[in-house]
Amino acid sequence: MTGQTLSTRPAAGVQLADFDYDKIRRDKLVRTLGKIGLYFNPVFAYFFLWAPIVVLVVFSFNDSTSVSTWGGLTTNWYARIFNGDNRFTQEMVNALRNTLFIAFVSMIITTIIGTMVAIALQRGSFPGKKLLDGVLYLPVVIPEITQAVSLAVFFKFLFDLWENLTGRVTTYGFGTIIIGHVAFSISFVVIVVRARLADMNPRFEEAARDLGANEWLVFWRVTFPLILPGVVAGALLAFTLSLDDYLVTFFNNGVGTNTLPIFVYGLLRQRVSPEINAISTLMLLASMVLVGFVQLLQNRGSNR
Repeated sequence: MTGQTLSTRPAAGVQLADFDYDKIRRDKLVRTLGKIGLYFNPVFAYFFLWAPIVVLVVFSFNDSTSVSTWGGLTTNWYARIFNGDNRFTQEMVNALRNTLFIAFVSMIITTIIGTMVAIALQRGSFPGKKLLDGVLYLPVVIPEITQAVSLAVFFKFLFDLWENLTGRVTTYGFGTIIIGHVAFSISFVVIVVRARLADMNPRFEEAARDLGANEWLVFWRVTFPLILPGVVAGALLAFTLSLDDYLVTFFNNGVGTNTLPIFVYGLLRQRVSPEINAISTLMLLASMVLVGFVQLLQNRGSNR
């Protein structure tokens, strides 16, 4: 009311709370520091992940043979890679040819088998389905070195058994590498294709069957066009995994089957050559383009 003032004195019998203002200030400071930490945490995480890659790309243009000395900008190391007159380039081109051949063949096999397995797991009902579903996730969670060694031991067992039965000697080569790449990349294809199948409305397939289409026509006219973005995404992902793989390839390769990752690692064991930075940058660029294309296909499939 006008002309009246409110009294700040407590009423009779009412006891004011005793606040610890020092503790309140400390709690406020902790909250402020926590907000600052949460803000900079992604920055530190991305810096930790990307700083070595940025250094690698920058030094691929370094006009010096030393990785610790900056000598200016140059593209000579990239030009030397594509110059076919020296032995280094010839060996690198052979390794790249082997890498692309293995990645392409393993991608085709992985995509076909992975798509069939994904459809069977998502649409079918059969004994052992849960067991197969669990086994398919093992290559995703187990260490790659474990899978590489297990594949090498498995192939050695098969080679010895074949030699005892037929007397013919079989050794490691392109076949063992391709089988190894299919074994560890098929799970990723199944996961991607199965996710696409889960988002697809099954009533489209039911409507096609009601109209008289058999299972083959239903798959090619209805199911396959709808899951095609997922199939292509899984194929490109399998190609990328095969392109960059080192451990499985190293434990299961033979004479004349060195791939580009093994070739680069062999150079690192001798000396840190500037060409390694250039080759690694090109491999990084190719992998980023493929992964970006996979994400684009998945986003378009989701929007549809």
